[in-house]
Amino acid sequence: MSAHAQPALTDLAALPLAHRRNRVMWITPERVFYAGLLGDVSQRSSGAWVVYVALGADLRVALDDGAWVSTPVAVLPPYQPHRVACDDRLLCSLLVEPETVHPEHLPSLMRGACGAVAGASAQALRERVRATHAWLRDHGPQLDLATIDFDATFFGHGLPRRPLDARVAQVVRALALDPSQTTTAQTWADTVGLSFSRFLHLFKQDTGVPFRSLRSWKRARSLLHHVTKPANLAHVALDAGYPDSTHFSHSIRQFYGLKPRDLFAGSRQLLVLGDSPSAVGGLRCGAASRG
Repeated sequence: MSAHAQPALTDLAALPLAHRRNRVMWITPERVFYAGLLGDVSQRSSGAWVVYVALGADLRVALDDGAWVSTPVAVLPPYQPHRVACDDRLLCSLLVEPETVHPEHLPSLMRGACGAVAGASAQALRERVRATHAWLRDHGPQLDLATIDFDATFFGHGLPRRPLDARVAQVVRALALDPSQTTTAQTWADTVGLSFSRFLHLFKQDTGVPFRSLRSWKRARSLLHHVTKPANLAHVALDAGYPDSTHFSHSIRQFYGLKPRDLFAGSRQLLVLGDSPSAVGGLRCGAASRG
């Protein structure tokens, strides 16, 4: 799918509702589109920018422990604790990795937003998500989908890449290729020739996220490539870099609002499109099939 070959929204929106209610995830190293079950209405805090879009009835969102607000679209910045609920069984979300796009260059709908978003731009995105979801479910498996296609499809144009210092970029690439690594910030500082304090400052300045927070998120995000595979969760936890099952469960619930077993159970009928984990890192081969 090229950046200029976008689906015809009027044709896609006319597809039967049955096609639009199938579960699908389009994942690249820098973006995720997920249309699936919401699960528990538990507090969560994604490590990426997240846009929730209701396909049918409006969703409800609450920041921290605040009041619920009904809205067609909600936007949350990285690490913002929130709860989300929807009467429909299916809810869509778009994830944009914070180190890839500067907040000033996000789509206007997302810029400065935190919580409910309404108006013409929200309704336009809702219709585009509805249409694209249907199209992906029918045609996605035949396509080579990349980040540029994602941005053009949902936002109408590519998003400028966030400039990173070469030393920070080296660390970010390493975390993407192997999220399970346990290399410390001090070791990375020594590797790229910076003092410990300068490394931490530069990393957060360039990516917008502290080193440890980004590392924790990349580790949890890597599981998305494997949620449709049979898995021994104890082995998954170790291969993903978690010291034990307790840390694994806590981290997954923090980011996704779900227990690991519920995350995997709710993904059994999920169609996964996009980059394979072998292309971007993730769990080591065999992690999902051991024991």
